[in-house]
Amino acid sequence: MTAVDEFPVLTTVRDFLSGPKKLLIGGEWVDAASGRTFATHDPATGERLTEVAHGQAEDVDRAVAAARRAFEDGPWARMKPNERERLIWRVGDVLSERAAEFGQLEALDNGKSAAIAQAVDTGWAADVFRYYAGWATKIHGSTVNVSMPFVPGGEFHAYTLREPVGVCGQIIPWNFPLLMATWKLAPALAAGNTVVLKPAEQTPLTALLLGEVFQEAGFPPGVVNIITGYGDAGAAIAAHDDVDKVAFTGSTEVGKKIVAAAQGNLKKVSLELGGKSPNVVFADADFETAVPGSLNAWLFNHGQCCVAGTRLFVEDAIFDEFTAAVAEAASQVKIGPGLDPATQLGPLVSQEQFDRVTGYVEAGLSAGARALTGGKRWGESGFFVEPTVLVDVQPEFSVVREEIFGPVVAALPFNAEQGVAPAANDSVYGLAAGVWTRDISKAHRVAKQLKAGSVWINQYNGFDTALPFGGYKQSGWGRELGADAIDLYTQTKAVNVAL
Repeated sequence: MTAVDEFPVLTTVRDFLSGPKKLLIGGEWVDAASGRTFATHDPATGERLTEVAHGQAEDVDRAVAAARRAFEDGPWARMKPNERERLIWRVGDVLSERAAEFGQLEALDNGKSAAIAQAVDTGWAADVFRYYAGWATKIHGSTVNVSMPFVPGGEFHAYTLREPVGVCGQIIPWNFPLLMATWKLAPALAAGNTVVLKPAEQTPLTALLLGEVFQEAGFPPGVVNIITGYGDAGAAIAAHDDVDKVAFTGSTEVGKKIVAAAQGNLKKVSLELGGKSPNVVFADADFETAVPGSLNAWLFNHGQCCVAGTRLFVEDAIFDEFTAAVAEAASQVKIGPGLDPATQLGPLVSQEQFDRVTGYVEAGLSAGARALTGGKRWGESGFFVEPTVLVDVQPEFSVVREEIFGPVVAALPFNAEQGVAPAANDSVYGLAAGVWTRDISKAHRVAKQLKAGSVWINQYNGFDTALPFGGYKQSGWGRELGADAIDLYTQTKAVNVAL
């Protein structure tokens, strides 16, 4: 039995799940060349939801060819920027109109709360499309006053053009399926590129529904192509000689494989990878704000979040009191299926992820950590893990050093006089960080010391579509969101005219 059988589900969602899902290639929904399919499952029960086309290298070839035709010869290549703007804006409008549908489907396929998926994931996705719709008419070059010292007496008119990169392969993860697709698709399309999108095999459904939205909005065939499948399909995209750029969000381990695969034609690569983010709480923090804020830092999206503040550094003067308060708040979180309106913490996405997270918790406890709360499976079915607060940890423990991607936090005390930055920066990652203090000067000093692409002060998960997002060190290359994302999907041409 799936959550579809237990909770009210929209007729449109039931209809969407009623038959096998196909690949979107060249504007048509088609079977995989092999005819194979694979099942996608409800993480709340482990039961099958529907069958999805099993795309592989041959299907990637077909999708890339369709994207190339659309880029070089189709109406997309001749479309004016304001025409692209209207199409992209329409996607945002349709997402808003169908937010409840997307929210329920995301809850079923990923496990997250349908209410949160509707308000946050789908609502923000709509905002991202509208934001980048505006960018379609604002991408421009500049004139350059050149000297040309080796051509005495010459006159020249020099300028630059910002042009689309071409065919973009985009590979997205399972933790925010719709949102991560949006972060990549919207700026790529605003810049005039075409796309081959590969969603994660665990959570392909909202990407496929989004494909229907692109068709409804009136995008020309081949501009957006969607290939569902496993890692071999992603590898085929990364290595394809007719793909001009690959954008990947996922683990650092797979990101390194993407880089290796892209070497063949030296395609552009952008990467948003793993994290083990520090969340720093000073003794002078607003206790009543910092406790729920620090809970949100590692429990948001069930801990399946690359920026999760899973290293909780608390000043020693308040360590015991603060960690006890966080543990108490965590123990009160309502656990359940994403379709249950009362649910605050849903299941992990898969059996594999459940085994990974529980394995880390067991390793931490075996090494000497102590759980103030949690530490076990919740329930008898589905992939649920209790919110877990670990103390008595050491910096060398795997629960401190490695990305767990689940509802688990490791808390460590620090002495303010000795400083927290060296310990906070002691990681191969550098994606995000949080700082809690009433001293604004201290907040800015610490923010400058932290090696992270995003630093949130007296808040956590302080995202905005206009703010660039990406990581230092092994957390990735490049920046998504904001104006920086347009840089990822354009290239500059210099033109110099002898007059």
